[in-house]
Amino acid sequence: MGGHNYGNQSYGTQNADGMNFGSGNTTVNKGPATPEPSAAPSGGRHTRRGAVADAVVITAIASEYAAVAAHLTGPFEERGENGTLYRVGTLSGARRSRRVALAQVGPGNVDAGVSLERARTAFAPEVILFVGVAGGIKDVRLGDVVVADAIYDYETGKEDGEGFGSRAKTAAPSYAAVQRAMDVAFRQEWPRRALTSPLPNPPRAFVKPVASGNKVVAHRDALTAERLRKHCGDAVAVEMEGYGFLRSAYLSSDTQPLVIRGISDLLSGKDEASDTLWQPIAAAHAAAFAAEFLDLFGSEG
Repeated sequence: MGGHNYGNQSYGTQNADGMNFGSGNTTVNKGPATPEPSAAPSGGRHTRRGAVADAVVITAIASEYAAVAAHLTGPFEERGENGTLYRVGTLSGARRSRRVALAQVGPGNVDAGVSLERARTAFAPEVILFVGVAGGIKDVRLGDVVVADAIYDYETGKEDGEGFGSRAKTAAPSYAAVQRAMDVAFRQEWPRRALTSPLPNPPRAFVKPVASGNKVVAHRDALTAERLRKHCGDAVAVEMEGYGFLRSAYLSSDTQPLVIRGISDLLSGKDEASDTLWQPIAAAHAAAFAAEFLDLFGSEG
């Protein structure tokens, strides 16, 4: 995430199986207990070590997690990997059903990179997505979705008495994932999956570059915003996890990664009230695109 506010979140979202998301905390009500013969205690939770998934979705904050969880149905399982808790459910689509492992890991490029490696180790999935919200830089409006075909690490550079010299590094998703993402954007069928009220202007999807750093960019006149325009001129959105996520995927080299972002704020006209309104909408749109992508993506289709 980037260009938006993490603080003061209060999302009263609850899905069908009783998961409540509020004030950034998650309470799970599983209903009647079921036998877990291979379960072991982990930080007060039980981990079903046999849980399997062919896709993993990583999120940073509660609204993003809730938006993806709303698309999953039971039976639900839990699995832990070095402290990261995954909730595994079924994503039913028109073409295939997948078992999807979902995790919330907090903001930042470092944690996102570590989380991809843990997910790969735990599940060896076909595809791993990072799904969430981002700030729009240009050419996008609130509620649109941006899928990153490249992510720039805009903070890398050299600063001396003459100013900042960018040495931005680039990370990219897999070619196959980008190809399918462009197809999903072209079909424009994904908005029907959005679990939100329709907008006056239907959301659009773009497959374009995104900038990633460790700052919340809150105004178009901020120094970082100026650097983005100067050194990442074709980036349409800014966030805080994508570069670390894709860099980790590059080092692993055996997974299909993709970063999907809903636009929750713009560098102009940003305020806390706007964040409160648009973060859940943007997260829901990113989750809808992710669900459509997972339905279509695969070796057979």
